[in-house]
Parts: sequence; structure tokens; C-alpha cells
Amino acid sequence: MPATDLDRAAVAGRSRLGAAAERKPPAEAASARALRPARFYRPDRYSADESVGHLMRQVLNGMAQATELRLEPHGLTNAQWMPLFKLRLGAADTVAELARECRADAGAMTRMLDRLEAKGLCRRVRSTADRRVVRIQLTADGEQAADKVPPAIAEVLNGYLAGFTRDEWAQLKSLLRRMLANSSAVRATR
Repeated sequence: MPATDLDRAAVAGRSRLGAAAERKPPAEAASARALRPARFYRPDRYSADESVGHLMRQVLNGMAQATELRLEPHGLTNAQWMPLFKLRLGAADTVAELARECRADAGAMTRMLDRLEAKGLCRRVRSTADRRVVRIQLTADGEQAADKVPPAIAEVLNGYLAGFTRDEWAQLKSLLRRMLANSSAVRATR
């Protein structure tokens, strides 16, 4: 029996439905796209001025300098305020934890804590439960110094975000979080 136009239309309709059913929903498609590296940069046309990494580094360096200027009157350098602030937040209380939180090596953190201790901002206290463990505690002066950090950071960030709308601010954070999520896959690739 020959196929009629109606039969062909029915088959074509099922084919289109089948293909549509096999398509991934937008969220799954975005997730699949996130797994493949983007193709925005090419080695033969790379320019630091157009590099997202270079731009982020410039912004971060500028923020660090601006924050240090605001904390300098309180006797804190950029390298010193972060461990003090992490201690104040309770994010760490040993040299190893503090080094991990501040993304520094333990030796450098030990030297930094020596300087902070010499300034009277923290002290080392041996654990009574395990004598091998040395805890880092803020002194009253260290707590006061650490409390100067959030206003300085807020002022700098708000300055860098001048002219942004609340939606743009939220979008920027969202995009940066996506890049952070992608970073584990990039680190795993050799």
C-alpha cells in the first residue's frame, strides 16, 4: 500500500516529537556546556588586556592596596589583616588551619604570627587536651584591630562597585561563582 501524504506527515510528526523529547532541558544543556571548555581565547591572539584573569588580578591587587591604605592607620598590612580577621571569625585557631584559610604556607604563617604576636595582637596557647597542639588566640587589642577590617573591606568593595545596579552586583557574583565551580575541573586537567 503506497504511503499517503497524511502517512508521511504522521511519521514526520513522530520524528519531530521524538527529537524534541530527546533534547535536554535548558538547565541540563547549560550544565553540559559548562563541562566543555570555552573557546574565547586562542594562543595566537592572546592579549593580557582582554584576559579575564588579568583583569581580575588587576581588580584584586587594587582592592588589596586600597584596603591596606585604610588599615594602615591601625598598624595593619594587607598580609596581617587577613589572619587576624580569620581568627576573629573563628575560621581557624592553629597555624595549619590559618595557613589553609589564608592560602599561605605554614612557614610564612608562622612568621606572620610572630610579627602579630610581637605587636600584641595575638598569642599562642598550648592546648591542655593535647600538648602538641598550639592554639592561636587574639588579644583584646587583636580583637579591636580585627574589628576594623569589615568596615575597610565594605568601603573598598562599595567603591569598586560604584555605578553597578543590585542586579549587576548579583550577576557578577553569580558569574564568579560559576568560574569557581569550573576551577576544580580545570585543576584536574593536566
